[in-house]
Amino acid sequence: MNHSDIDTIRSLAGQVAEIASLPIHDEKRTMWRKLNAKQPDRPMVMIDQVCWNEMDVDNELTLRCEDEECRGYEGNLRRLLFQWKHFPVDMVVEPFIRIPRAISGTNPYSDAFGIYPKDEVVSTDPDNPVVAHLYANQLQNEDDLEKIKEPQVVHDEAETARREEVAHKLFNDVIEFRMEGCDPYVGAWDPISSWMSVEGALLALIDSPEFMHRLTDRVVSGILSVIDQLEEQNLFCGPQSTVHCTGAYTDELPAEGYNASKPRAKDRWMFGLAQMFSSASPAMFKEFEIDYTRRICERFGMVYYGCCDPLDGKMNEVRLLPNVRKVSMSPFVDQARGAAEIGTDYVYSRKPPPSYLAMDEVDTELVRNDLQESVDVCKKHGCPLEIILKDISTIRYDPQRL
Repeated sequence: MNHSDIDTIRSLAGQVAEIASLPIHDEKRTMWRKLNAKQPDRPMVMIDQVCWNEMDVDNELTLRCEDEECRGYEGNLRRLLFQWKHFPVDMVVEPFIRIPRAISGTNPYSDAFGIYPKDEVVSTDPDNPVVAHLYANQLQNEDDLEKIKEPQVVHDEAETARREEVAHKLFNDVIEFRMEGCDPYVGAWDPISSWMSVEGALLALIDSPEFMHRLTDRVVSGILSVIDQLEEQNLFCGPQSTVHCTGAYTDELPAEGYNASKPRAKDRWMFGLAQMFSSASPAMFKEFEIDYTRRICERFGMVYYGCCDPLDGKMNEVRLLPNVRKVSMSPFVDQARGAAEIGTDYVYSRKPPPSYLAMDEVDTELVRNDLQESVDVCKKHGCPLEIILKDISTIRYDPQRL
């Protein structure tokens, strides 16, 4: 690393430290805690998963560092500062930098199960990481199940030590840094659909249900093995700031008996989802998702459940999952039905349609009416409400739309 790169990172980190010291962040943490206790002061709002390739209109996000490792830190710091300046809503800027430990064997898309997606990719914008995938079905018979190996979690201590040494050079005396453990992905069906294709997996649920039960059990058992190994090796992350793009602050975690040097699954949030079951009945959803995912949910302290899948018609099944605190209400739900089903039992985590930002011109009245409907139905049924704008694939290169 050259001195110019180090100076750039330290300057950006200093700006973050200054922002993080503002009293507003303690106020926001308190408000998130109240929401997550289902006693909110008001609806909380976040914007996340932004199409960053369309945001750099004034070169605020342009990278200056030469070293690739420094460029990674620089990119994250510039995005954080950009968001704080332009669309902070209820984000919290932490007074520290998380440095990931070198942990492998936990990512179901790459190194966890020994099977990798085979796909063709289509993109309309070479700078946009959001692309379309056509997945090949690699799991069509009993022998194919042997492609799925049991995960082996490995901590490369030497690489972690090297990262820590670099962090000292970059952040000492500017901002605190923390060597962070793993915040694992624990959903079964997104990986399965990438190995089989969504169409292949859905047809197999109909044509070969016993095969799909064996597949699901194999994957969920692998996920539980990852959880066990992370606990045994003390590799779980510490308290989270966010869970699935929402504030994770709560007085209920970590659990009793917490030891920061030995973090457990029950000390933290997880998020679960089964988006391809949007096309399945509640009964099939229970049989293949709920009955398996409950084995994962019971290991964690609190659970955020759902993503783009419409759950307004499947809340009877969601209620069977232990430790759920927030439920996603995606752009595809009947909002009134969702609010009536959730009531005061869970946080109503509303996802406004990001497609409203992709039109030729933004219809502000359409946006306003959608947001007002969320507020009105939640007020009627007593639902604690958060509004999370995410999955933003395009803003037509017009950041003002946010």
